[in-house]
Amino acid sequence: MEEFKHYTVMKNEAVDALECKNGLIYVDCTLGGGGHSELILKRISPEGRLIAFDIDDDAIQAASERLKNYKNITIVKDSYTNIKKVLQNLGIKKITGGVLFDLGASYHQLTKAERGFSFMKNAPLDMRFDSNSDFSAYDVVNFYPENELIKIFSEYGEERFSKRIAKAIVETRKKKQIETTLELSDLIIKSTPKIKSSVHPATRVFQAIRIEVNHELQNVKNTLNDVLDLLEFGAIISVISFHSLEDRIVKHLFKYHSQRCHCDKNQIICNCPPPVLELVNKKPLMASDEEIEENPPSRSAKLRIARCIRKSL
Repeated sequence: MEEFKHYTVMKNEAVDALECKNGLIYVDCTLGGGGHSELILKRISPEGRLIAFDIDDDAIQAASERLKNYKNITIVKDSYTNIKKVLQNLGIKKITGGVLFDLGASYHQLTKAERGFSFMKNAPLDMRFDSNSDFSAYDVVNFYPENELIKIFSEYGEERFSKRIAKAIVETRKKKQIETTLELSDLIIKSTPKIKSSVHPATRVFQAIRIEVNHELQNVKNTLNDVLDLLEFGAIISVISFHSLEDRIVKHLFKYHSQRCHCDKNQIICNCPPPVLELVNKKPLMASDEEIEENPPSRSAKLRIARCIRKSL
């Protein structure tokens, strides 16, 4: 297997936020290269326990080797979207310490040619985080109706030339299906005006397709709500996002569950239950200048932290 390359973004900041304590249960929802997990394990050993999720075989293989000397980690090959079911099967009722989400795709995923995430390397249109999934970028590009393509390019990619690109895709696939990343990238370049920018013309569309293929935004929303039910009083949730839409979901969910009242302004008596969360940082933490210099993609990372303040029943 080729070397698994993964830069652990905001490693110290995200793990510091968890206030790791020996003897408690922690969850790393995105194992990746094992950077966050290793630092958590160093801080909670020997009595603490870590459950780490990933659906990427390469990530699990690399991280398992990296963390082989730790006996208090359970690596689960499953999506973090199944966190409730997995923890139940492991006999864990509550996350007593904290949970960490790193919502970014790994460097390895984005740059490994055959995974089809990159518009710089020719490969079949894939973009699946879970290689066992039946649904890929090929299906989106070749079978989604034009209006649906416009919608995901606009919403998930914030692409201003969504209509032009969607029309070009539909016209092209009438003659021949679009099969590779470079075919799609060339089509995008040809269908959009030349603009002076450091961002490649295909960046936003590829991002939008990746989000659609992996149901990223819906998964984040659903799982964060699930996690709220699993947190013990005092447990911390630490979330790193890389996309404005992901960050917005985290921000709004944290804000909603930290508010004391959701009543209509005209309602005289408040019957709202007590808030579930307490915001640790009202504004997101960003990567340091040193980290951004070392790993430029870190510049888009935002870290939001909240603490559970709901007493267990």
